[in-house]
Amino acid sequence: MIPGELLPVLATAFLAGLLGAGHCFGMCGGIAGGLGALSSGRGAWVSALLFNFGRVISYSLLGGVAAWTLGAAGEALTVPGWSRWLRFVTALLIGLVGLRFLFDWKGIAAIEKAGAGLWRRMTPLVGRAARHPGPLGRLALGLCWGFLPCGMVYTVLLTAVSTGGFSSGFLTMMAFGAGTLPALLGMTLWAPALSGFLQDRVTRRLVGLGLLLLAVWTLFVLFGVGAPSGHHHH
Repeated sequence: MIPGELLPVLATAFLAGLLGAGHCFGMCGGIAGGLGALSSGRGAWVSALLFNFGRVISYSLLGGVAAWTLGAAGEALTVPGWSRWLRFVTALLIGLVGLRFLFDWKGIAAIEKAGAGLWRRMTPLVGRAARHPGPLGRLALGLCWGFLPCGMVYTVLLTAVSTGGFSSGFLTMMAFGAGTLPALLGMTLWAPALSGFLQDRVTRRLVGLGLLLLAVWTLFVLFGVGAPSGHHHH
């Protein structure tokens, strides 16, 4: 995908991460807050940065590999409009996550169960990383945590796949990871205060509305003036 086509994709991924802060709290808030409780001052910042760096790198690698394999497979099988269909499904899923925040709808949880098997296999490694007290332990824990079954991650991963190349898929998931940083860093450093803010009903409804608007914007970019032609340029 050429850079001009990639910009709206990166913007979508970043905003999905930024607006999905409440979902991030539910999935990763416990471990993020725990890291903050284990240390203070400069140590808390180092733990937070290493954990989140590892997490974002995991997301990025997943995006690159998924785009390289599944994106190429779709083109090899000559599936009509493969990229655009994936982006369309992404917009629908972002809208469903928005409905979860607006109405406490649990339907998106079914998507997260799809990755539960892989996570169970990784649990022993996660446990060893969590028990390691040094910087490498925090980094390893973040790398493992990137594979936690998460509906938001899987949703944006479809967008990464639609880009059809390793580098573009890598950058798409990196943009998503960057969008999650304010929430996840905040949970490590100011967990109690941020927890109350993100669980507030008004906040959740505003986030849900924001995600619904993002879904509409994604569809507009896809089918409007920014719609890609369906062919990738490398």
